[in-house]
Amino acid sequence: MKVTVMTADEQILSLDVDPDESVENLKALLEVETRVPLRQQQLHFNGKEMQNSEKLSSIGVQDGDLVMMLPSNERASQDVVKLNPDGTAANPQAFQQHVRGDSQLMAQLLQSDPQLAQAILGDSINELQNILRSRHQQRMELKRKQEEELALLYADPFDVEAQKKIEAAIRQKGIDENWEAALEHNPEAFARVVMLYVDMEVNGVPLKAFVDSGAQSTIISKSCAERCGLLRLLDQRYRGVAVGVGQSEILGRIHVAPIKIGHLFYPCSFTVLDAPNMEFLFGLDMLRKHQCMIDLKDNVLRVGGGEVSVPFLQEKDIPAHIRDEEKLSKLASSPGQATGESSKAREGTPDLPQRTPTAGAPVANPPQQGGDFEAKVTKLVELGFDRASVVQALKLFNGNEEQAAAFLFGG
Repeated sequence: MKVTVMTADEQILSLDVDPDESVENLKALLEVETRVPLRQQQLHFNGKEMQNSEKLSSIGVQDGDLVMMLPSNERASQDVVKLNPDGTAANPQAFQQHVRGDSQLMAQLLQSDPQLAQAILGDSINELQNILRSRHQQRMELKRKQEEELALLYADPFDVEAQKKIEAAIRQKGIDENWEAALEHNPEAFARVVMLYVDMEVNGVPLKAFVDSGAQSTIISKSCAERCGLLRLLDQRYRGVAVGVGQSEILGRIHVAPIKIGHLFYPCSFTVLDAPNMEFLFGLDMLRKHQCMIDLKDNVLRVGGGEVSVPFLQEKDIPAHIRDEEKLSKLASSPGQATGESSKAREGTPDLPQRTPTAGAPVANPPQQGGDFEAKVTKLVELGFDRASVVQALKLFNGNEEQAAAFLFGG
């Protein structure tokens, strides 16, 4: 159909358009004909402004109808997108509608900043304002860093403090480049590592067993042993204290009980701990005894030199309460750590002292909580972490400030 368009300077144009064409596409045609940018156009039909997302047929435009093209009200547009000093929108509802109506801008946002685009498309004004405020803070921080770098370029070469700042800036730049390279070439390094679990049966009771070659002994909790009907076999002569990062009470030992892996049964012995945050851990002693192989290529645990293979569980198959136990064990004195468990939270920590499940086992001294410890706590609290988490993290890493900070940021 043909549509007649009259511009503000009384220029008359006749355009061939499809009835299902959008108003935005009509503006694009007019931009070619009149050299007036699309964003500066206002089209009116029957005295009503036409919105970019509307179709010509849906608003009643028919063959031969007249459409008026007026210059947009730049002042009104500026008022709509006006921002407060903290980066939030002065009129968030109008700002949201304005950006939604600009399909080209929305397409750019969906590609460059999907989080902001989703907030604009969503219904939560508070979320939109929070993201706008966050983006403003990021821009201000970037501007501040750029100003500092520019100031350092013109700093006195004999100023010791300025040279230290230049050295720190160069070192940080190298770290940032290394981080960007890792994002591009090794992105999986930033993903959360799912621990290794397999399905087993202990005395006929199905369990999700945590496979850990860094654990000295195979461990079962008191509650789990009771559920499996094994607590009656507990030999309390092997009572003691398991010591490592924190400590846990050893209730005794179950010398032999059947476990089923795949379709075969194997004899297994357990150390029983009073550990509410751990259920069953398949440790190095039984891994060695039954010639197990942790095959990460095929993602299976091979037992008996390969006579049985059971797949490691995917994250969705691991019960939520077990995943919570993993998180708790990072900050609590978990029994897995007390027996040499090597978990994600303990990467880079020094080797724990060897322990035997005998009464009167020596207890390791916790990190000293003197002035130096308090200074580390204060420094990490200033980074935004609560004091309790900071103290637990420092204890977890024997007072190592850098490892504690890495753990807190990663957690």
